[in-house]
Amino acid sequence: MDFELREEHLALEQMVREFTKKEVIPHAREWDEKGEIPSEVIRKVGDLGLFGVCIPEEYGGAGMDTISYAIAVKEIGAGDGSLGLTVASHNSLCSGHILHAGSEEQKKRFLPRLASGEVLGAWCLTEPNSGSDAASMKTRAEKVEGGWKLNGSKMFITQGSIGGVYVILAVTDREKGKDGITAFVAEKGTEGLIVGKKLKKLGMRASDTAEVVFEDLFLPDDAVLGEEGKGFWDTLSVLNGGRISIAALSVGIGMGAMREAINYAKERQQFGQPIANFQAIQWMIADAMTRLEAAWLLTLRAAFLKDAGKPFVREASMAKLFASEASMDATIKAVQIHGGYGYTEEYSVEKFMRDAKLCEIGEGTSEIQRIVISKQLIRG
Repeated sequence: MDFELREEHLALEQMVREFTKKEVIPHAREWDEKGEIPSEVIRKVGDLGLFGVCIPEEYGGAGMDTISYAIAVKEIGAGDGSLGLTVASHNSLCSGHILHAGSEEQKKRFLPRLASGEVLGAWCLTEPNSGSDAASMKTRAEKVEGGWKLNGSKMFITQGSIGGVYVILAVTDREKGKDGITAFVAEKGTEGLIVGKKLKKLGMRASDTAEVVFEDLFLPDDAVLGEEGKGFWDTLSVLNGGRISIAALSVGIGMGAMREAINYAKERQQFGQPIANFQAIQWMIADAMTRLEAAWLLTLRAAFLKDAGKPFVREASMAKLFASEASMDATIKAVQIHGGYGYTEEYSVEKFMRDAKLCEIGEGTSEIQRIVISKQLIRG
């Protein structure tokens, strides 16, 4: 059993950490307040190859493994959750779905642009009345001459208003239930693909989140992504892999918050000494960092299993569940260590806390993860 990262992993970690320190941390508050990440930052992330971490080199990607991907998301998340979420959702969901189920023609058409960051990807699954119960979606795709006509709407779509490529899940045969859902791929600007309202959120404010509406959206037959009727099952596979990235993002956010809390505790003077000398503060730091380190090991284990081609569904859900809750706990402790200042926007820990909350909700709530884990254990 080897707990050491390989040389290429360490090099990537150092590269992304330096990028985050220089290009992300100093600007995260400004992005949060404006509710957007500047396009020049997106280009820089693309230049580093982080929008195509796991995409094979033949499709313009970096051709790295899942461990590398987790490292990259963790390090960016430690600087800004919104940028970390942008990288994670782009890679795992839209690009991941095309890589998993797309035809060779679709991969060659879409993946190079996605891998470079020329365009960002949006993955349209959730609806206003269809969240955890994804199979109850109402968006409908009707077969017409030469293709399909889509009508419906999606909600909480990351990159919803700025995406260049959209993967859309729609019902093609209501009578077949989960076997009647099909995935499609569309490009920005296609008539009938309409960006709805952009959502204002508690946290992850600079990560674009919007409603996407389809009004007689015509897509040709070659826009079907994967097999007709297999979209729901491909979605489960995509989500299983995506949970590893959300676990990594959770760890990064938590560690970013504790970084600020430790620095503050060493500087803040009370009763004639730094508050870092007080056992109450030390124990909060110790407890939070212990949970985050454990979460990181769970994340690496799930990533290792995925890279090895072994079953990883249970492990990915465990990592996502534990890491997201450990992150929430760490950010709350970071605010507490800052005292009254932690409750103001003068320090970044309140932002970390707001960002962390999404990790307990997105790509399967904590409650859904517990269902997945228990079913996997009971089935044996």
